[in-house]
Amino acid sequence: MKRILLFSSFIFSIIVSGQSDENKSKTMGFYISPNVQIGYNLGNSIKDNQNKDSPYYQQNVKPFLPNDFTYGIGVVGGYHLFSFLALGAGVRYNFVANDQHLLNWTVVPKFIFGKDEGKFIVEFEYGKQFNHSNINQSQYFGAKLGYQDSFSKRLIQEGGLFIHSYNASVSNTTFIGLYFGAIIFSNKKYTVYGND
Repeated sequence: MKRILLFSSFIFSIIVSGQSDENKSKTMGFYISPNVQIGYNLGNSIKDNQNKDSPYYQQNVKPFLPNDFTYGIGVVGGYHLFSFLALGAGVRYNFVANDQHLLNWTVVPKFIFGKDEGKFIVEFEYGKQFNHSNINQSQYFGAKLGYQDSFSKRLIQEGGLFIHSYNASVSNTTFIGLYFGAIIFSNKKYTVYGND
């Protein structure tokens, strides 16, 4: 484990120090990104349609399913390595149902497409639960499709669609929804506002 951390630190320092000034202006540098989301439980509607004629399902399963809606808040911090790739990690809280408050460690690679203003992003997320709740040891895989717009020299607003698939020992749940976030970053020349 120590070798992996040492090797990762070495590669990271080479990437950070080896960027030219022109390439640095195409990356955010270090960033922190708080965000909020609200989603609809697509899994419930699919299961309801499949089992609408099953009395067992209606009496013994449906009352224990997660809510139809979820909300969450999270924060991710990381480094924008190349003009098209940023890597981050963070923490996310999701309310899924009563007594199902999930805290997850997340890993987030972010792919960024576009030139100066109005960039499209594709994010992939993996999260692992670290708190104890009504369900334990859940994990999720997710994706986001969004749009970034500069707000100032060191601030970008971002919004879009997400899909998360939660896998737990008792059931699997899929949420689709909307998210909105802001990105605060270290390179003030990343946006058009930084060229003043």
